[in-house]
Amino acid sequence: MAAGSGPGARELFAEGLLQFLRPAVRQLDRHVHSVRESQVELREHIDSLATELCRINEDQKVALDLDPYVKKLLNARRRVVLVNNILQNAQERLRRLNHSVAKETVRRRAMLEAGGYQAK
Repeated sequence: MAAGSGPGARELFAEGLLQFLRPAVRQLDRHVHSVRESQVELREHIDSLATELCRINEDQKVALDLDPYVKKLLNARRRVVLVNNILQNAQERLRRLNHSVAKETVRRRAMLEAGGYQAK
């Protein structure tokens, strides 16, 4: 077996890789959460604007055809909801990945510590 390719080296590499990935996963999770909050806020504004346009359309004595604009707003809202669902799924995958990384880190630390105590 070549030097540095034993089980200890693999464990050390895996631990380093987990330590390297954890901050990126957490940062990405925070960004996804922030975008999801923005998407919810945008959806609420679109709903409010569509309601207001419908109200204005009903109150106008002069016939203004605002239906195309309302339809555009509703289409934009649908797209926002779709993006929000995609982000929600991605955030859930990130949460599971982060949990797995943390669990694996604890397991590997326990194995390394157990191995360290046996060597003494």
